[in-house]
Amino acid sequence: MADKGIPSWPKVTIRLYDDHNAEVKIAGRSHPVNHHDPRQAAIQLVSERAAQLGRPVKATAVESDGASWPLIIHPDGQVESVDVDVKSKKPIWPIIVATVLAGVLIAGTVIYLVVLRPTGPDTTQPTVSPKLPELPGPSVGPDQFSARPAPPGWTTTASWTVDLDPDTKPAVSPNGREVAIITQDEKIAVFDSTGKVLWQDKVPRGAETPVYTTIDGKPVVAVVAPESLYYWAGDGAEAVELELPNSADVQFFGSSPLVVLGSEGGASVVSGGELKALPRPQRLTTVLLAEGDKGLSARYTGPLFWDQPGKDAVPLLPAKPKGATVINHIVAASPGRVLVIWNTTVADKVMPVVHNSATGAAVAICPTSAPNKAAGWQWMPDQAGKVAAWGECLINLTSGKTSLYKDFQPLSITGSTIYGQVLSDLVAGTPGGKFRPQVKGTARPWGIAGTRAIVVHDGTLYALDPAK
Repeated sequence: MADKGIPSWPKVTIRLYDDHNAEVKIAGRSHPVNHHDPRQAAIQLVSERAAQLGRPVKATAVESDGASWPLIIHPDGQVESVDVDVKSKKPIWPIIVATVLAGVLIAGTVIYLVVLRPTGPDTTQPTVSPKLPELPGPSVGPDQFSARPAPPGWTTTASWTVDLDPDTKPAVSPNGREVAIITQDEKIAVFDSTGKVLWQDKVPRGAETPVYTTIDGKPVVAVVAPESLYYWAGDGAEAVELELPNSADVQFFGSSPLVVLGSEGGASVVSGGELKALPRPQRLTTVLLAEGDKGLSARYTGPLFWDQPGKDAVPLLPAKPKGATVINHIVAASPGRVLVIWNTTVADKVMPVVHNSATGAAVAICPTSAPNKAAGWQWMPDQAGKVAAWGECLINLTSGKTSLYKDFQPLSITGSTIYGQVLSDLVAGTPGGKFRPQVKGTARPWGIAGTRAIVVHDGTLYALDPAK
């Protein structure tokens, strides 16, 4: 049977160990099986999950000798093989598998899952890597962006447009080569900068905006959905699904996802395709973000700690800059950066400083400000780590130079251009450069894909061509 149209989630693996023991892994959650017929028991477990979803699911069956077989298991227990093109003198699917009526799991009509025990050394077939299903593509075409003024540097001509789920936003990859969206018909679709669909997959209803992040040191695009976190490595590979505990909150403040399990439940990172709990946090600390399999936490007045599963916490002490006395408080963190407000020798002045989260060194020192004013500043870094705005403080992270723009409130950053408001006026510019007023209602790009600005209006994404 062709598996077109069947979502790649949840990921299901059935591993047979011996004549009585097997393991069924569904979305990363293990279900040990001990039964006089482990194949029968494994099928029943998977078919029950399929019944909950109201559709068939794909599964990979692995024999004790390592032979691997792709299957489709239906809610009624029917099992079908997935046709694969493998050259061999032996039958590619030497298992008991056929079309079976509903009620197949009732005694006497059980379908056996995997291969009848091989009799010779040549019966093992090569493993076939699972791939995403072929799905109807979204409607993509050129258009004119006439609803609002185009951002400076781009025209109103959109080389390509596509509709997206109105409750979500697009995500532009850090390298500017891809754009990921959730479509109106509940799919994640990833495009290149010209609007070509690179791959797509179905997602559960209620899936949130895609996020480009890293897991196990590799770039992925992730989606949080009710009860699960999904992530794709691209190139047509199936999603990895991680079931989330009840009331879990997934945060992407760092370079990797952080799963927070409520105020008393601690936090976990994603490592090796699994959720791994961070050690019990130090007293009076708050977890700020995750970087790979490490979590960064901080006390209000310092220090900070790097926590890692199975290891002792490593303290991080921000280096005191010239003119500062003691830490007033730790504000927040983002990939590679920690924001610290220091007291100074002047009673009514504090010093906002950006520190390196690995070494504690000062990266950029903002001009001093009144404590109550600096407390309301919002942190806005760009994806590439080159520029940032911390409220009124505009920062060139490459040179470390800063400047103060009175009453500035950052809204977004595209490339090195910072968009923000001064009182009620929209302005845009670069750190150390001139900021220019913008026409009221000017669209702010979500990012740059290739040479095109990605903007959204009324549930439609527009890829605007650059001005010549």
